[in-house]
Amino acid sequence: MTVPAEILAVTVPATLVLGIGNTLLSDDGVGVHVVAAVQAAPGLRYPVRVRDGGTIGLSLLAEIEPGAGLIAVDAMELHAAPGTVRVFVDAEMDRQLRGTKRSAHEVALADLIQASDFAGIGPARRALVAIQPEVTTWGLVPTPAVAAAIPWAVAAILALLEDWHER
Repeated sequence: MTVPAEILAVTVPATLVLGIGNTLLSDDGVGVHVVAAVQAAPGLRYPVRVRDGGTIGLSLLAEIEPGAGLIAVDAMELHAAPGTVRVFVDAEMDRQLRGTKRSAHEVALADLIQASDFAGIGPARRALVAIQPEVTTWGLVPTPAVAAAIPWAVAAILALLEDWHER
């Protein structure tokens, strides 16, 4: 059964889709480019709040709503081919954010998750959509391999939203 969007907007907290990255550093800004594509996606069926998280900080704590989901999108060292997209959900995300630093922003993202949990507003569900960068030097657009991954990352986000809201 499909619930009308007007009812969903009232009864289901909106999932925060947070793009992380510096758009002045080519592939590092891919998270921001992905959330722009999510925002432009036709026919989003579920309540979503899309935010450009930039290079992230604890000021984003105010963006997290109790009971809502969080999907963070960031460039991350995955030891894979440039443009590879991987999704880490809940405890997998926590494990990915611990240990060896793979993203310029993962410490801040881990701090944001911890602070939200400490404040009692931690996301009900959380996921990290990670994309393998090719270069993170000065540049205003992603490399071709990473740009080609943007639709795949958007599809992964839409699949997560579908899964989270159909349960």
